[in-house]
Amino acid sequence: MEKPIRLNIEALPKELTVMLQALRRPNMAGERPHRGPELPHIDWNQFLKLVRHHRVYPQLQGHPDGELIPADVLQTIGRDYQRNAFRMLRLSGETERVCRALAERGIRSLLLKGPALACLLYGDVSLRTSKDADILIPVSDLETAERLMNELGYRAERPIPRGLGDWKWKTHHIAFLHSEHGIEVELHWRLNGEGGKEPSFEELWGARQPCALGASLFMPGEEHLFYYLATHGARHGWFRLRWLADIDRMARRGDLDWEKLLALLRSYESLDAAAQALVLSASLLDTPIPPAMEGALSESRGRELATLALGFIRDGTVLSTDPNAGQAARDYKRYLFELRTGSQKRRYLLSRLYPSYRDAEALPLPKPLYFLYFPLRPFVWLWRQVRQQT
Repeated sequence: MEKPIRLNIEALPKELTVMLQALRRPNMAGERPHRGPELPHIDWNQFLKLVRHHRVYPQLQGHPDGELIPADVLQTIGRDYQRNAFRMLRLSGETERVCRALAERGIRSLLLKGPALACLLYGDVSLRTSKDADILIPVSDLETAERLMNELGYRAERPIPRGLGDWKWKTHHIAFLHSEHGIEVELHWRLNGEGGKEPSFEELWGARQPCALGASLFMPGEEHLFYYLATHGARHGWFRLRWLADIDRMARRGDLDWEKLLALLRSYESLDAAAQALVLSASLLDTPIPPAMEGALSESRGRELATLALGFIRDGTVLSTDPNAGQAARDYKRYLFELRTGSQKRRYLLSRLYPSYRDAEALPLPKPLYFLYFPLRPFVWLWRQVRQQT
C-alpha cells in the first residue's frame, strides 16, 4: 500500500490556514472565491504577524478576494509591499554592480536567490522579498573577491579564521554589509555547508542560464536551481513559507526536466530533501506532483521529514542553533541530523573529529602549533560547549 503524499493540516492555526488559502488562490485560475474559516474568529493582527514572518506580503498585495481578507488588512499588506519594492530595486542595482565588478576582475559568478530569483519565478523583483544578495563564486577566487568587496565599501560581518582549512567545507559563505546603505551581500563558495556532496562550481557554470537582471548575469540552470532551493529550504526547516512558494512556482512553470532532476537528486543524495519540499508544497499550496516524481516520493523519507518541518511552520519558529535559544535550538539540531541520509550521517560524525575554526577562536595558538588542535579537539570542543551553556 502506497503512503499518502499529502499531510493532514487540519490542526494548523486558523490564521495560517487563511494565509495559505490566499496564497493558493492565484494558482487556481478560474476558481470562484469562497470563504475559509469563519472570519469573525480570525485574529487579523496575528494574521499580519504570520504574513510578515513568512515574508509573503508581496504575493498577497492586491489580493482580489475581498471576502477572505478585510480591506484594512490588505492596505497594510500593500504598504509592506511598497517598502519591499523600493528595497528590492536598490538590492537589484547593487547586485548587478557587484557582479559586474567581479567580472572585471575575471571572477565568474552565479546568482542564487534575491532579485534574480524574483525575476525568474515572479517576473518582477517586487513580488518576492530578500534580505540580501547571494552570489556563488569559485573558492579559488575568494580572496580576490574579498578585497574587491572592501573596495566597494563592504565589510565582512564575521571574518572566518582560515588556518585549519576546514572553513572550505564546514561553512559555505561570508556575509558582507555595506557601511553606508546597509545592503548585505553573501559570497558563497558552496551551496550548502557541512561538507555534503554537491555540484561543483564548474558543473553549475556549465549548466547556467541567463538572468533577467542584466546582460552577462547568470543563475544556475533549472534543475540545479531546484536542487539548491530544496536543500536550502530543508536546511532551514522551511520556517519561512516564502521558500516553499518558490518551490511551488518552479514546479508549476513547466521548465523543469523532472527525469534529469531526479538523476541529479540521486547523485547528490538529496532526494529526501526534494521530496520533503514537494510534500509540503502539495499539502500547503496544492502544488501538483509531476508523475515522474510520484514513485520517488513513495520510496523517500519526504513525508516523514515534511511532518517534522510542519511543526516549525505551525509554531512560527525562527530556527537557530544558537545555544541561547534553548530547547528550540536542540530541536533544530536534532532535525538537521535527521535530515541527513545514513551515509551523510556517518560522514558528518567523522568530520566532527577534525579541528574546527571555532576551536581556533576559542583557543588561539601560533600557526606552528596548529597540529595540537588534533589531539586537543575533544577537550576544546567540551570547553566550548560549557562556555556556551554558561
